[in-house]
Amino acid sequence: MIVENNFVSQLDTYIMFKIRSRAEEIKNDLIAKNRAPISLAMGAPVDMVPDFVIQELQNILTDPKIHTYSIPKGEKYYLDAIQKRMKDRFDVDIDTKTEVFSLIGSKEGIANMIRGLVNPQYTDEEKDIIWIPDPGYASYGEMIKVSGARAYSIPMTKEDNYMPDLEAVYEKFIAEGNDFSKVKAIIANYPNNPLGVTCTFEYMQSMVDFCKKHDVLLMYDNAYCDIYFDEAHKPHSILECAGAKDVAVEFHSFSKPFAMTGWRLGWVCGNAQAIKAFGKLKSSLDTGIFRAIQYAGAKILTSDEGEEYIRNANAKIKVKLENFIKGLNDLGWKNVEMPKTTFYLWIETPARYATDEEFCADLLEKSGLMIVPGTAFGKFGKGYVRLSIVASESDLAEVIARMKADGHTFEK
Repeated sequence: MIVENNFVSQLDTYIMFKIRSRAEEIKNDLIAKNRAPISLAMGAPVDMVPDFVIQELQNILTDPKIHTYSIPKGEKYYLDAIQKRMKDRFDVDIDTKTEVFSLIGSKEGIANMIRGLVNPQYTDEEKDIIWIPDPGYASYGEMIKVSGARAYSIPMTKEDNYMPDLEAVYEKFIAEGNDFSKVKAIIANYPNNPLGVTCTFEYMQSMVDFCKKHDVLLMYDNAYCDIYFDEAHKPHSILECAGAKDVAVEFHSFSKPFAMTGWRLGWVCGNAQAIKAFGKLKSSLDTGIFRAIQYAGAKILTSDEGEEYIRNANAKIKVKLENFIKGLNDLGWKNVEMPKTTFYLWIETPARYATDEEFCADLLEKSGLMIVPGTAFGKFGKGYVRLSIVASESDLAEVIARMKADGHTFEK
């Protein structure tokens, strides 16, 4: 009996679930040796969601109308809140009728935008292409693969300050015999997962200019725009750039700034044509987000309480990062830089390990520590690992203590 198509059969299980599954398999053995699993793998804040949003959800649940079907585009109060947020946070004007659509989290939105863009094919020569950052979010490649297209890596390297020259990438792409007419979109992600880096506003404008010149959609993943540690590096919206609405859509999420990972709430905004096409697809796939969640999300998005929560959360993340980096320094990682955005650390694999996967496996099997190999994020992630610094301060201190006790130092 056939239970999956050719595209699904090529998929790999999401790396975070693979790591969690392995930790569950050996959990009892780890507990027995006082090494209960601690996760630095998933980029999921562990703090409680804002009290304000919980109260707003509780208040609306007694309204009988709140439990009926919503619509895929989103309720007016939710779209109005997004419009206000984009104006207040970025000084970007959004038309709620044509330039915004609700999402069941930004991950779902990006996947479905890709699905609606490409024409599925079975052979690489025939497949449409989407450029993705490498290293980049581990799901981009799989989203593209299951849609019957193929991904092309944009190298994210320290030499370019993690802001690659897209014209140079274009020349290389053509020199390799590729047809640019098959490129349906370019995905950009700043602040970046897994690198923890951001980019300049001038570079954002250059991405928009490139996409206008070459007539290709820019899909800007801005899930981490509210995690930053000083005003000088406050992330922008791609829609602040001149001409951005001609070529760009931007994805936002409640998961990272408000620790609302399980709520599955977000939005996409920008180019009206792309939003319209996306809406046609979504109308066939779901009937909208639970109205009560939209209502509570709208309230936190436009509230003083929401802004205060973000400020406090960022202050706590900054302290966690600083303390953890000090711990890594003591263990021999001397060149770990404090990120300007996000809660991620991107560190080198000790030379005594043949691969970053081997280092991650050793940390888990010996010490119960869950981190992610750099190659999970692309071929240019080789020799690195990603640590998500979202655990409690006591757990983070325990991570450093275990690494020291179990010999996980950077030196040979």
